[in-house]
Amino acid sequence: MGLKLVINMLLILMVLSSTSAGRSRELLAGAAFDVTTAKYGAKPNSDITQALANAWKDACASTSASRVIIPKGTYKLKEASFKGPCKAPIEVQVQGTLQAPPDGAQLSKPDTWIEFSYLDRFTLSGSGTFDGQGQKAWKENDCHKNPKCSSITVNMRFHSVKNSLVRDVTSLNSKNFHVNVLSCERLTFQHFTVAAPGDSVNTDGIHIGRSTGVNITDSKIGTGDDCISIGDGTKQLTITKVTCGPGHGISIGSLGRYPKEEPVSGIHIRNCTLSNTSNGVRIKTWPNSPAASTASDIHFEDIIMNNVGNPILIDQEYCPWNQCNKQASSKIKISNVSFKNIRGTSSTPVAVKIACAKGLPCDKVEMTDINLKYSGKQGSITSQCSNVRPTITRVANTLACATKS
Repeated sequence: MGLKLVINMLLILMVLSSTSAGRSRELLAGAAFDVTTAKYGAKPNSDITQALANAWKDACASTSASRVIIPKGTYKLKEASFKGPCKAPIEVQVQGTLQAPPDGAQLSKPDTWIEFSYLDRFTLSGSGTFDGQGQKAWKENDCHKNPKCSSITVNMRFHSVKNSLVRDVTSLNSKNFHVNVLSCERLTFQHFTVAAPGDSVNTDGIHIGRSTGVNITDSKIGTGDDCISIGDGTKQLTITKVTCGPGHGISIGSLGRYPKEEPVSGIHIRNCTLSNTSNGVRIKTWPNSPAASTASDIHFEDIIMNNVGNPILIDQEYCPWNQCNKQASSKIKISNVSFKNIRGTSSTPVAVKIACAKGLPCDKVEMTDINLKYSGKQGSITSQCSNVRPTITRVANTLACATKS
């Protein structure tokens, strides 16, 4: 009897153990929400808008870490809103290609295709592609010269996202900006790719505004506007190991166009390569600013320029298409700016131009180890500076602000 009792107890323990393991497997499997399962019903070459919304709703409600999975394949997506807060860390893993409506069909937010908002401990990952199919929109886009133009769709918006990571995915052919980052904290882009033709209009790669602690690293951006544009209120931004081109370069600004803009500070851009861009690293502010503000603690270091127009540029008279009064000074005070170890080739004779505001000269501008050669045939390489007295160290005379304008 004793032996039988022991055997029965062992059998019960084995069953309980098997059941427990099965439940653990169910919980582990339950942490993954694949949009192509029967529950959600997504299929390649069809619209998965509702399936993705349902999968996100379930994952966001999970009390344990979860993943929304979009497998390999091509899927139509009218729009998507990944909105929190969620109950636990959450990841969206995109392995396939998501295609936006090519004609910009009616959206709940006309300027947004995909939005990530009010999230903490969020990850966007995978080898997939967000294809904005912007070719038609580029032909119709006049926002670069028409302030009253209609809203045009941004591929991805990140709003109030904290402690989060975007890695390995690609933004392709957005109709407007590829990525807009607003009111975010400690958000990292790693191994991120932006791809659009050099003539695509207003397709900034990543635009950052009113955010703190954003980090962009080991990424490749080629587009028709700024590879990275930095708007007002940006603080403690780090950009490293980014390759830029085609595009308009890496820009702080434009600043000073609108009232109630917030200061920019703590910008560190290092170990980047720009190739065949219309500008290099620049700070641009509008003249006749409606309100005063500042841009300070800005540092560009270890930058390679390959056939780049205007490699080093501070422009406080930025006024595209004559939309402003250049006679009135910019009210954006620029200070504590450094350009260090910047080398390569310039496609324009004026390789260094620092044009500061007449009524508000730049302070504490430093240039060290600048080694640029002119690749064209329109004269010799030179520099132009106004309303600034930079500190110069190991810079050739032709690049040392010898020419005053």
